[in-house]
Parts: sequence; C-alpha cells; structure tokens
Amino acid sequence: MFSFTRMIFSVSAALALASLNSVLAMPVASNSAGPLVTRATAPSPAFVIYTDKFVSADVLPPAAQLAGFNVVALSFLTLAGARDQAQAFAALTADQRTAKKTEYSQAGINIIVSAFGETDTPTTSGADPVGTANTMAQFVLANALDGIDVDYEDLQAMNKGDGAAEQWVSQFTTTLRQTLPQGQFILTHAPLAPWLSPNAQFAAGAYLTVDKNVGSLIDWYNIQFYNQGLYTDCNGLLNAAGAPFPGSSLFEIVKNGVSINKLVIGKPGSAADATNGFMDPATLGTCVAQAKAQGWNAGIMAFEFPEADSTWISAAKGGAFQ
Repeated sequence: MFSFTRMIFSVSAALALASLNSVLAMPVASNSAGPLVTRATAPSPAFVIYTDKFVSADVLPPAAQLAGFNVVALSFLTLAGARDQAQAFAALTADQRTAKKTEYSQAGINIIVSAFGETDTPTTSGADPVGTANTMAQFVLANALDGIDVDYEDLQAMNKGDGAAEQWVSQFTTTLRQTLPQGQFILTHAPLAPWLSPNAQFAAGAYLTVDKNVGSLIDWYNIQFYNQGLYTDCNGLLNAAGAPFPGSSLFEIVKNGVSINKLVIGKPGSAADATNGFMDPATLGTCVAQAKAQGWNAGIMAFEFPEADSTWISAAKGGAFQ
C-alpha cells in the first residue's frame, strides 16, 4: 500500500501509483511484551482490511465497525521500526493490547502487522533479508499478533530484472516461517497485480518467481488491483486486464500458474485511497459474484479503514458470501 507517490516504469509509459497521507502515531516506548505466543489458523475465504490512518487512542475501532472482515492489518512495520498504526498498537500497554486482541478474537478478526509499504525499499537499501525477517518476526511475537503481511514495494529492485528482488523476498519469507510456523501464524503478501503476470519489464519473473520459490509458505496474496490504470470493470478485473500489463487480471493470473485459492481481490476503500482502480463496493460485489461462479473463493481486501468498513465489505461481498 502507499503513503507517497511512486512509479512503476514501463518501456512505453510510466504509470502513477497512489499518494496517501499517513499520520505517525506516538513514539514507541520500550516494549517488553509478555510471553504470549499467538496461534492463528489462516481464514478462508479471507476478508482483509488495512489500517494506516490514525483512528483513536484505542488504535483500532470497535470490532463491530469491521464486522464482515476476518483480518485487520496494522500498517506499517518498516526497516526503521514500527510506524503509523503498527507503532500505535505497540505503544499500548500490555493490558490494552490484550483487551483489544480479545475483543477482536471474539469477533472472529485476526490482527496482523503489515511490513514495508510504499516508503520502504529493502532490497535497494541493502537490508539483510534474514536479519530483517528475524526482527519483524519478533515484533509479531512481542505484540501477540496473529501474523504478518509482506507489502514489498521496492519497485526499483523489481524493475532491474536481475533477480535480486525475487531472491530477497524469497529468503525473507523463508526466514519468517522459521519463527512464525505455518498453521500457527498468518503470513500473506500484497503484490501489485502486474507482478503476477509475464512481462518483459520484470525479467526475473517478479512474483511469479516468488510464488514458485516460496508460494507454499504464503497463505494468500492480497493483490493490489489498482493504481495501474486497469481493473476498472468486471472484465478487466477478472478476465482481460489489457495493456500495458496483459495477463494480470484475476483469472489470467490463475492461468499464469498461481493457485486460485490464494488470490484475494484487493481494492481501495474509496477513490481517495488510490490513484485509480476504485470500484464502488456494490459494483465490486457484482464482479465478486461472477468470480465465485467461476470457481474462485479466496476473498476480498480493502485499503483502508475508515473509508472501508462493515458497510463496505457487506456491499463488496454482495450475494456471493453470506
């Protein structure tokens, strides 16, 4: 997801990504969270909502406002430490975190943290994937979270096409799983939709290579079907994305070899949450129904609260998920 403006560069065009305002939370106090270790079964289908904007001193809203979602992603945990909602949650007292975690668990909502986001460039910055993964896994444990989402958006590294980005993400993912075992912690990724399609711009395969390397370790992909000037109607979202990123619609990604069960449709909560690609949630609901009729059942992602909430997800599910 995005906090500032960046570009995905094509041979013939540069496509603008989103520009979002982010509000930094209070500084994180020294945190020596207790020994509680989370055990989380990855939900299927997954209904995911990100929260990056300041909400209140309680950090997360009452669970009722997110009814219909089963995963909320605190954004973001960066190379420089926790920021925004991730920072605010970590700054709560242990009792406050436990209370919020209990409230959400009783409502059937998992709480995870989202790593990196638009402002981080881990490969380009020369960050160690093993050390970074170990540090971030400890953040999950220290704050009794249900898992982690990898929102890797190092566009410069991926655009190079030399394989360094794919190798970094694969090693990072493998290391995360050593501390956050599958079946006990949720581990998701949030790739840009074009990264799951064959394209000369991503000569080393982008997320198609990542999926081959470590896809078995990833519970699902929160795919960003926005910010590319595409995916604005059901046909473009589901069947034929078109230029400049053909092969990046939902069922084209399935044809590219990625499991249909891992492809969560991600959309902005409002037009203000992305440069382009927003769909009214009721319209999205018609697309979701079409996808489900064709055998897809993975779920829906929204970026972000409060523009997306229980009303938004109810409309986006339409009649497909009851």
